[in-house]
Amino acid sequence: MDIADLLSSGGIVLRGGVSSKRQALHAVAETASNALNLDEDRVLEALLEREALGSTGLGSGVAVPHARVKGLDRVCAVFVRLESPVAYEALDDRPVDLMFALFAPPEAGAEHLRALAAVSRAMRSPELRERLRQARTVDAVRALFVKDAPATAA
Repeated sequence: MDIADLLSSGGIVLRGGVSSKRQALHAVAETASNALNLDEDRVLEALLEREALGSTGLGSGVAVPHARVKGLDRVCAVFVRLESPVAYEALDDRPVDLMFALFAPPEAGAEHLRALAAVSRAMRSPELRERLRQARTVDAVRALFVKDAPATAA
């Protein structure tokens, strides 16, 4: 699975001003609403319902929130980089600043799981995480996924 195919430039946001997990998830929902033409409140509700089952914070400052949302015909993604990390109840208890969110149609099964596995594998790379943190523009972030996705998601 090529991670770059899931992500459009409009689905990448470099953002400050978030001070809690809920605000971070709201930023993800807002980004998804704008990039994927989804209802922001419905996306936020779906993300919060999934988080209630267990944190999607993977560790090393990374979270991969995900939800099934009506109105999609395929798995899609948004990426939000927070200016300041927020407490997120991650596996390693470290705050999160890199959020790669996945959204799937309700009937997506294996495709959603493959995307989740590919993103999780890619985000385990210390080099990729550091480059994502250092990238200055949305285009620079997108280029990292285009360049790195095939090698890390294979």
